Amino acid sequence: MKIIGISGSPHKNGNNDKIIDYVLDIAKQKKFITGKILLSHYDIKPCQACGHCKEEKKCVIKDDFNKLIPLLEEVDAVVVSSPVYFGSVSAQLKSFFDRTIVLRRQGFLLKNKIGAAIAVGNSRNGGQELTIQAIHAWMHIHGMLVIGDNNHFGGIVKAPFDDDDTGKMTIKETTYKLCDLLERLQ
Repeated sequence: MKIIGISGSPHKNGNNDKIIDYVLDIAKQKKFITGKILLSHYDIKPCQACGHCKEEKKCVIKDDFNKLIPLLEEVDAVVVSSPVYFGSVSAQLKSFFDRTIVLRRQGFLLKNKIGAAIAVGNSRNGGQELTIQAIHAWMHIHGMLVIGDNNHFGGIVKAPFDDDDTGKMTIKETTYKLCDLLERLQ
């Protein structure tokens, strides 16, 4: 079974990229196949609501989004990590989320995949829950099965990630739950 991690940060090698590596390292130790999408490496423009994706499984906007569609289709689970920018997900992640409407319109292609969310803020209560709620909303709209960390909504991290042992524990518990559920489904 395959797990993909998505970093919604515009910053290369920042907290979210490190978090995705941390999650995927745990998954690899449990013998899962992993992959990642680091949005800082892609040019993804906002959705224009043109409706073209009702007809075809691709978007007419000329950028990097269409090459990500197969990566999302082939996985069994998705872990999304976002920085908290003004109480919600980053603009890059929101553009990505909006563009995945093609997967919904072409037969709910993310339906029944497992989803987990992680958010990083500059303080312990820096809007992480609201950001995770936005990620969960995207997952629910696609018909995904959403999990948390047994006590919370998912991974709640205070920047910098490397110094937050409490945050790492919430990420670890979220990842373990994700892996446990995938193992049950095998």
